[in-house]
Amino acid sequence: MNEISNINIIAAIIFAIALIHTFAAKSFEKLAHKSTKHSGLLHLLGEIEVVFGLWAFVLIGVMALTVGGQEALEYAETRHYTEPLFVFVIMVIAASKPVLETVKGLVTVLAKAIPIRTAVARVWLCMFMVPLIGSLITEPAAMTLAALMLAPLVFREGMPEWKKYAALGVLFVNISIGGTLTSFAAPPVLMVAATWGWDSAFMAANFGWKAAIAVFINATVLTFLIRSHLSESDSASGNNPQEVPMPPIVALVHLLALAGVVLFAHHPVIFLAIFLFFLGFTKAYAPYQNPLVLKEALLVGFFLAGLVVLGGMQQWWLQPIVSGLQPTALFFGALGLTAITDNAALTYLGSLIEGMSDQAKYMLMAGAVAGGGLTVIANAPNPAGVALLRAGFRHGAIGIGGLLAGAILPTIVAAAMFLML
Repeated sequence: MNEISNINIIAAIIFAIALIHTFAAKSFEKLAHKSTKHSGLLHLLGEIEVVFGLWAFVLIGVMALTVGGQEALEYAETRHYTEPLFVFVIMVIAASKPVLETVKGLVTVLAKAIPIRTAVARVWLCMFMVPLIGSLITEPAAMTLAALMLAPLVFREGMPEWKKYAALGVLFVNISIGGTLTSFAAPPVLMVAATWGWDSAFMAANFGWKAAIAVFINATVLTFLIRSHLSESDSASGNNPQEVPMPPIVALVHLLALAGVVLFAHHPVIFLAIFLFFLGFTKAYAPYQNPLVLKEALLVGFFLAGLVVLGGMQQWWLQPIVSGLQPTALFFGALGLTAITDNAALTYLGSLIEGMSDQAKYMLMAGAVAGGGLTVIANAPNPAGVALLRAGFRHGAIGIGGLLAGAILPTIVAAAMFLML
C-alpha cells in the first residue's frame, strides 16, 4: 500500500511539474530566440503540445524504477487512447481543403446575407455558428475549422496582441460550450451520457439553449471589439480565380469521411480504416488538395495521449474533492479544477460517484464545460486551436497567462447562463 501511495504522490508531483512547464512554455520560446547554442532544445521545450507527452515518458520511467518495468508497461498499455486518436484523425480530415472550402463557402454565403461588412460577418459566424455546428461534427472538428478560417482574419499582423488573446479566449470557451446541444460531440458530455442516461434531447433542453445564448453574447461582443481591425482584403485572402474548380464528388467523399469518423468516434478500428482510405483518396486527387496538417495533428494527439497517461493517476486526490462538494460549490469547484485538468477526466470521475443528485450532476457538467476555455488542457480541442493559431502570436507562442485573461470574461458569461437560466 505504501508503494502504491508513493507512486501516486510522485505522479501528482510530475503532473504539477507538467502544468508549470505548460505555463512556462512561452518563456522557453523567448529563450530559444536569444540562444544560438541550445535553441533547438529550447524550441522543443517551448512546444506546448510536447509538454504532457514528454512528462508522460518521465512518469513511465519513474514507475519502471519504483514499481517495476512490467507494471509500468501494463499501466501505459491499459490506458484508453481512443480520444487522442480520434482528435488526430478528425483534425486532419476537417482541415483538408475540400471540407474547409465547403464550410468557407457556407460562411461566405451567410456573411453576404447579413447587413454588415463581410469581414465582420465572417468573424462573427466563425465565433458563433461554427462552435454550435460542433454539436454535430464534434468539438475538435469545429475547433479545426474555426481556427483555420479565423487565422487570416484575426490571428495575423496588425491585430493588437491583447485582442488576439481575447479572440482566442472566446473561441475556446464557445467551442467548449457549443458542443452541448447533443450528447456525443463534447468530450465531457460523452464521458457521462450513457451512465447518467443523458441523450441529445436532454442536453438540448438543459444545456444547449443556454450555451447558444452565451455563444451568441461572446461572439457578438468580441466581434464588436475587433471590428475596426478587420478588412475586406483579409476576408478575401486565399481566393485564387485561376484555381482548378473542385469536382463535387471530391468534396462529397471528404464530407462522407468526416461523417463516418464522427459516427464511429468510439470505434478506433473503424475510424482509422476510414482515415487510411481518406489518405489514399487525397493522394489520388492531389490537384484538389492542400498539404494535410499531419504534423500539427500528431502533436495534438501526442499532447492528449500524455494527458491520458498523467491524468490516469490523479483520481486519488481529484475524486474526493468532486464527491465532497455541495451542488453550488461543485459548480465552482469544477470550474476551477478544469483549469488544471481535462474537463472530460473531471466529469468521468463524477460518473464514478454513486448517488449523485440530478442537481449535482448538472452543476458538475455546467462547471466543467464553462471552464473549458481557461487553459490549453481544459478541453480536448484546445491543443488543436493552439497548434493551428500560435504562429499568429508574438514569438510564435501562446502565453498561458494571456489565454487565461482572454477567457475570463466569456467564461463568466457562460457560467452566468448555466447558473441563472
